[in-house]
Amino acid sequence: MIELKPDFLRGSYPPVITPFTADGAVDYDAYAGLVEFQIREGSHGIVVNGTTAEPSLLTVEERQRLLEKALEVVDKRIPVVAATGSQSHAETAALTDHATKAGADALLVVTPYYVRPPQRGLVAYFSDIGARTDLPVMMYHIPGRAAVTVPIDTLETIAAATPNFVGMKHAAVDMGLMTEAIDSFGPDFRVFVGLEELSFPMMAMGACGMVNAVSNIAPGPIAQLFEAVNRGDLAEARRLHYALFDLNRAVFFDTNPIAIKYMAKKLGILAENHHRLPMMPATPDVERRLDAVLAKAGLISQQETEYA
Repeated sequence: MIELKPDFLRGSYPPVITPFTADGAVDYDAYAGLVEFQIREGSHGIVVNGTTAEPSLLTVEERQRLLEKALEVVDKRIPVVAATGSQSHAETAALTDHATKAGADALLVVTPYYVRPPQRGLVAYFSDIGARTDLPVMMYHIPGRAAVTVPIDTLETIAAATPNFVGMKHAAVDMGLMTEAIDSFGPDFRVFVGLEELSFPMMAMGACGMVNAVSNIAPGPIAQLFEAVNRGDLAEARRLHYALFDLNRAVFFDTNPIAIKYMAKKLGILAENHHRLPMMPATPDVERRLDAVLAKAGLISQQETEYA
């Protein structure tokens, strides 16, 4: 495994949402504002075109332009991780080549979804993608959406064949796999927490940080949670874990990022809350539940939860 700088790929790396206009176009100006918001609020890096950005609803060209916009806005102030994975090897290769040339700092590649490849296919796939770039490559392991589970022996085979394979985003309840990975590859193997509710316990076990959808609306506290664990202040980390717990659970009141986009609009982070089919805005019932969570978190007043 290639050696990384000690602080690189550690911390809170929000998966920035993709704003749309009323006619369904990507709102790149609004996206630039969201990226700047993350920098201002203390996020340690960002992920472009992660699951929360709805990449499967975007064209390859839109994903490339979003990355270019993020790199332009960031201007090397924080690392930019490009999520380049797709269900198609050809698309993943094209996005990976573009991200490498555009100046991304690292890549996050989801396991090919829907096709449910055999483990030997995953080994060949990630080895091939890793050989196409000199950037650090991380696997995005999300069995609940991709219908693909990766065991430790597959990770070990990929790592043996791919020197720039440096970590994974682990979005599964299986904390044993994370333990096996860090035990096998050492503490420098980066494991980002991908399930919001498990941020604190997984970081306490050695995860390097979070790719947490809630950081789209509360980036400061999410970054502070990492920093508390990183300095060994588990009492403060535990306090933040409970303070964020309802927000972390609210992500799944509906399919992500429906809840996050509603809350971002409610908080004024997004000017508009538009969606591309088959995604839809939150229902009135979900809106009321989300308002209650925001009020409990102190992000809006009780009066703002009332509907006309």
